[in-house]
Amino acid sequence: MSMNAIQIKNITKKYSNVTALDNVSFSFEFGKIYGFLGRNGAGKSTLINIIANRIFADNGVVLVDDITVRENMEVHEKIFCMSEVDLYDGDLKIKEHFKWINRFYDSFDLDRALEISEKFNLDTNKKFKALSKGYQSIFKLTVALSLDVPYVIFDEPVLGLDANHRELFYELLLKDYENSERTIIIATHLIEEVANIIEEVVLIDKGKVLIQENVDNLLETGYSVSGVAKEVDSYCSNKNVIGYDELGSLKIAYVLGEKTPLPQGSNLQISTMNLQKLFIKLTEKGGKQYE
Repeated sequence: MSMNAIQIKNITKKYSNVTALDNVSFSFEFGKIYGFLGRNGAGKSTLINIIANRIFADNGVVLVDDITVRENMEVHEKIFCMSEVDLYDGDLKIKEHFKWINRFYDSFDLDRALEISEKFNLDTNKKFKALSKGYQSIFKLTVALSLDVPYVIFDEPVLGLDANHRELFYELLLKDYENSERTIIIATHLIEEVANIIEEVVLIDKGKVLIQENVDNLLETGYSVSGVAKEVDSYCSNKNVIGYDELGSLKIAYVLGEKTPLPQGSNLQISTMNLQKLFIKLTEKGGKQYE
């Protein structure tokens, strides 16, 4: 049976004494918008670079629609990875870059690239190296949004973009997704921004996948309980608590799983968990507070 997906199978990657990815296996299925979440250094970029064929895993294999990615040109028209790495000649003008990309990818839509550039006020007569960091990102986003490939990975797509440009990017992304079915993977640590766009979450921490789950399910199963510490503790005694915050004599517990009714006369309050909070609580056990 053929799979329309990016399948990551038993991927391990070590750098000298650090294990960046530790036997990671999961799939990005076709036709969904994923949030690929993790702190900096969690292994996100390493995995993206392996999928994009820029570095090789020590073990394991990545398949795109059942085709092995490693050094395989067949994958070229299936996947595009927009990332922070600068692969672009600084001396070429943006419109010349578009022409080259148009030659290199059958699925590149040059008119669309020019149209998107206009929306962002990207000056296509400027050389790449003359663009600000933000506009270099905008150029890369424009390329990614102008390619009609089934899998597009955006690695920290909005770095250096102002609020208006970020809004515009998310808007274009959703419009694009509605017009042609594809898989969009947004690797980011700005979770709140993408929380209402993404359908599925893959959360990676210290080289392992902590969670792969539908966002709605995840938010339904997560909640917080707040009140006086000892009431909170007794309510949570046999629950899956992923973290606490304490403020004076008050305590907030973050819980995954079934909500049980509050005891009679209880002053506890239950509220829904947001994705950002969930993420912080799941990953902060191992290290510093997330930025």
